[in-house]
Parts: sequence; C-alpha cells; structure tokens
Amino acid sequence: MDHLETLGPGMVGIRKHGRMLTDAAVVTRDPDALIGGDQRAPEQLVNAACMPGAVGRVWAMADHHFGYGLPIGGVLATDHDAGELGGGVSPGAVGFDINCGVRMLALDLMADDLPDPARLARRLGGRLPAGTSGGGGVDLDARGLEAILSEGASAAADLGLGFVDNVAHLESHGRLAGDPTLVSERARARGLSSLGTLGSGNHFAELQRVEHVLEPDAARAWGVEEGQLVAMIHSGSRGLGHQVCTDHVRHLERQYVERDGGWWSEAHGWWIPDRQLAAAPRHHPDGEAYIGAMGAAANYAFANRAVLAQRLLDGLEAHIGTPIEAATVYDVAHNIAKDEQHVVDGRRCTCCVHRKGATRAFPAGHDELTKRYAPTGQPVLVPGDMGTGSWLLAGPGRMNSAFGSSCHGAGRTLSRHAARERVDVDALKANLLASGVHLKHGSDRSLGEEAPEAYKAVDDVVDVTVAAGLARPVARLTPKVVVKG
Repeated sequence: MDHLETLGPGMVGIRKHGRMLTDAAVVTRDPDALIGGDQRAPEQLVNAACMPGAVGRVWAMADHHFGYGLPIGGVLATDHDAGELGGGVSPGAVGFDINCGVRMLALDLMADDLPDPARLARRLGGRLPAGTSGGGGVDLDARGLEAILSEGASAAADLGLGFVDNVAHLESHGRLAGDPTLVSERARARGLSSLGTLGSGNHFAELQRVEHVLEPDAARAWGVEEGQLVAMIHSGSRGLGHQVCTDHVRHLERQYVERDGGWWSEAHGWWIPDRQLAAAPRHHPDGEAYIGAMGAAANYAFANRAVLAQRLLDGLEAHIGTPIEAATVYDVAHNIAKDEQHVVDGRRCTCCVHRKGATRAFPAGHDELTKRYAPTGQPVLVPGDMGTGSWLLAGPGRMNSAFGSSCHGAGRTLSRHAARERVDVDALKANLLASGVHLKHGSDRSLGEEAPEAYKAVDDVVDVTVAAGLARPVARLTPKVVVKG
C-alpha cells in the first residue's frame, strides 16, 4: 500500500517494488478501498508481477476479487521471448473453469410480447440442466467428444447438437488450436455426459429485455434494439475443463519447493512467491502441454454454449408455438490464455495473455476482428446479478493499456458462505418476482449464494470501466426469465 499511484480516471497503480518484475494496476475509483479493504487480491497482483517474463502491468479489473493464484478479474501477460524458452504460462492464472464465458443471442421477439414468462422459466429449467453433477447432457461417444475437443462450436453444429449461425460471430471463431491428445482420460470421462449443461454457482441462462441503448450505431450493427428480447448464456467447460486445470496445476506445483520465502523450480531456475502461480516456460514441453490441453477444453466450452443455445431456442419455440429467428451477437471467453501481439513500452511483443475473469475488448479496426465487428469494436458481454441487469459494451477507440481487456461481470463482494448466512432466500424470491424476474433454480442454498447483495453493483463496475477507457457502453439489459444452477 506504500506504492500506490494514480494512473488516471478509474485507475490506480502499484509501483514495482521488492521482487516484482513489472508494475500492477487496479481499475477502481476509490484508492482508499484498497488501503482499508481486503488485501489478498492486491497481494496476488504483486505476486503475479514476479512471474518470469511478466511485461506491461498486471491488471485487476473493476469486478476483481480474491481467487486462486491470480485474482478473478486479473490480467497477466508474459513475453514469448523472455529467457531461453519464453515467459511463464500458469494454469492458476487462467482458472479451473477454462473458457467460462458468455454467449448472447438477439431474438426476433419483443420482450413485452413474451407470453407467460413464469411457465417459460419452468420449461427452460427442464431443458437446461443445472447443478454440480453434470447430468442431463447430450449423449456423446468417444468420436463425438474428439470432434468437440478439436473443432469446438462448429463440431457441435456438425453433430446436430448446437446452434451456430455464423462462427465469425464467436471469439476466435469458436475454436482454439487445442490438442485433444493432451486431455487426460479422467477429463474425457467427465466431458462425455456434461455437454449442454449450465453448471452451478454464477452460471445461468437468461432472457433479457434491452432496456436502454446508448450507442445506436453499434447496437444496430449487432442486431440489437430497445425493447427486444435477447438471451444470455453463461457457462464454461464443466468438469472436463476443471480436470484439465487440476491435472496441470498438480503437475507444475509438484516441481516447486519452498525456498527464500517463496517457491523455487530447479528445472527452470525460477522463483515465485505463491505456488498457486506455478508455471512453466511457454516453449517448454510442460508449457506447450498445458496450452494444448487448455485449448481443447476451451473448444469444449464453446461447444457447450452452442448446445445450450440450441436447447434454449428449442424450449422457447415450444413455448411460443412458432419458429423464432435468432442471431448470435457474440460469444466471449473469460478464463483463457492466448498468444497475442501487443506493443509494450514501445516494443512489439508476442505475449501469452492470461485473462482470468476478464474479457477481451479489442478496438475497432483490430486485425483479429471479423468484418462485422471491425467498424464497431468487439462486443463485450458483462452479466450482472439476476436482480439488476447486465451490459453490452464495445471495445474502446484504440487498444487499451490492459492488453485490450475489460471486466467480465459484477464481481463478488460476499463469499458464498457469508451470502448463505445473510440472505433470506424466501424474501429474495419474493423480491425477484415483484420486480418482474421469473426464476427457475436448483437448491435454495445455491440461490442464496448468488443473491444480488453478494455482488458489486454492475452499473458501478461498468461506469469505472468506461471511465478508465477500457470499453464503451452500448446497451443495458434487464432480466426477465432466469435459470440458475
């Protein structure tokens, strides 16, 4: 806390000190909250800034909170050219739910014309399996799983399981260069039965009303208008991705032993302050193995959201009794490591950018954006809590200083345990219904963990994100039908 500095509107820096290799930054309007608040997440930023090969700043987005190794809401970039084999790649800096992300669909129906939303919530609850078990997924055989791990969203469409209107509307076209041969048998077994399931915790499917459009040109280009009904699906790679992360975290953490107040890898000659950030060089076989397995798990997540989208649309059509047109606004990854080109301190750098609870927010004209998004910048999907609303943002006018990254949601303020202790679930359900939110959920225990009061105010998170120049506001969305794990 002795090393804070103001970087500009909505940004506070932590100057390099101790064994940090680079600076850190937090997206916040209130530096005093860092000084008087929970110190664990800022400490994790300082730890991550000690990662071999770290470049630029290590970032915490406006929705950040304490996580495993790196804060959820964290962004860490490492240089491919650092050392002999490149900078560190760390599974803990990506997270256990690989490619947890969000897909948004624009529907040719106005929200006020949706009949009997309470009945629809019950119907969708039956079609979108939720919970921790992974049960209720589509039947996959080994060949189908191999295709999913290799080809991602397009494989789900080819198998007749998922809705993919245009792969160009998905981040990375819904496919990373993964290597299925690096996915363990245990992970594969967990993936055979889980495709097309939401999961638990903060995962959801929502039908939302476009409440207010702030940037009409971008909204129009993406097929979004005020009063429209849209769908938002938040889920990831399920047990398969969790197992992939577990396999590689265990393998790498075993290579580090306590030394000099931190953890030392004899194999790489690396010291890190927190073993949860255990890493291997990007071009070492261990680093390549993680990247390959992570890419395959990310493909599973892209396919999972495609299957969930198909199941949601089937349920909506059955409810309305007529076909409905849908178009993908975008699909974004939140927990991912990607090789990207950035300019750092005036030098072009090929970086491995870890985004953990953060989304890309690339600006208009960026080489990686397809023709639809090049004029507007990349869509950024920011789900809030189920009682307040969500946001559709866009990349800023130029590449932002956080490696083209933005917030990914509202961000927790209460632990799950604290939320269970404080929330009156019956009152919560009554309040949601009174505000026009029709809910289908699993257990009351998990519902209490996801109460609106457990999260930061998403409007505040978006306001400071915009003030910091990380993204632009396009439209605000309010929940109408919610299916929760």
